[in-house]
Amino acid sequence: MSQNRSGRLKDKVAIITGAASGIGRATSVLFAREGATLVIADMQENALEETLGLVKEMGAEGIARKTDVAVEAEVKSLVELAVETYGRLDIVCNNAGITGKYCGPEHWEGEDWQRVYSVNVLGAVYSTKHAAKPLIESKNGAIVNTASVAGIRSGAGGNAYSASKAALINFTQTSACDLGGFNVRVNAVCPGLIETGMTKPVFDYARSKGKGDKLGSRCELRRYGRPEEVAAAILFLASDEASYITGQALPVDGGNTASLNLPGMKV
Repeated sequence: MSQNRSGRLKDKVAIITGAASGIGRATSVLFAREGATLVIADMQENALEETLGLVKEMGAEGIARKTDVAVEAEVKSLVELAVETYGRLDIVCNNAGITGKYCGPEHWEGEDWQRVYSVNVLGAVYSTKHAAKPLIESKNGAIVNTASVAGIRSGAGGNAYSASKAALINFTQTSACDLGGFNVRVNAVCPGLIETGMTKPVFDYARSKGKGDKLGSRCELRRYGRPEEVAAAILFLASDEASYITGQALPVDGGNTASLNLPGMKV
């Protein structure tokens, strides 16, 4: 039975990568509730199928495809699947991402940096490249990239991850300039500390040390965020409600980037 709230994405076809868990899953479910038809992708097939089941529980149509966004041919095939199956493409959410290793400069490895950039940056590049034509044809296309506050300021992630998210923010802006004349909007969300599968090691470590109550305490709202809160921002940027917004990087971080946020500043 359909559980659509207001049909904000009625008649829209959307691709969402990184949909097997966390922000990608929350976005898939929310888009389904709002009437979108979904093509979801991830490397984790079993979890991806679970997300597809949740989408269909919302009464939405959808299909799933295992995809490594770091491989251009697989991204091209994903876009072709969406267009061939549903006849159009209106929204692309480039959500897939990895953290890479946390280590000092003396331990950096080129292969790790290359893999992080391949997923976090080139994944969005390939998606934008191959989705551009159908998004232009839709006459009202939207791309939403999942960046991070780590791409805005230091201290929110490892070096490779942070650099890749800064690159993704800049790519969002340049793509917005490239596609704006075709009425295709390109924006990014920049999550702060959100409890997801990707951040699980951080949460597990803090809780194992008895510091679970400190998680998120350095942001202005004094808490960490939920995937659904980021999904709501993605929905807004993908919807017609954001029809005059493009080239922006929207922090969804509880106010983390609103201050210097130095140790000891918060009471």
